[in-house]
Amino acid sequence: MKFELPARIFPKSLSFASAQDAAAHPLAAAIFALGGVYNVFMVQNFVTVNKLPDVTWEALLEPIQECIEDFLLTSRLAAHLPGNSGASGKIVSDMT
Repeated sequence: MKFELPARIFPKSLSFASAQDAAAHPLAAAIFALGGVYNVFMVQNFVTVNKLPDVTWEALLEPIQECIEDFLLTSRLAAHLPGNSGASGKIVSDMT
């Protein structure tokens, strides 16, 4: 599932294939902590999350969006987004 962010956040690509790999990155670690995730990829203005087959997107969609919003707020990146004061920019999910 691809989550499009309101602006370019990640200047270089970041890929995490396990919770251990993601431990040092707050957003990736938070997404893995939800369970049922086997890969997180981030670059420019999007985050892609791959889930395990036995987990539904319905169970993960909203919690992942909350992780992204929290990351934008706590990292203060959202303050740099044009027209935003906080994570009020829309995060769009897309299964393609």
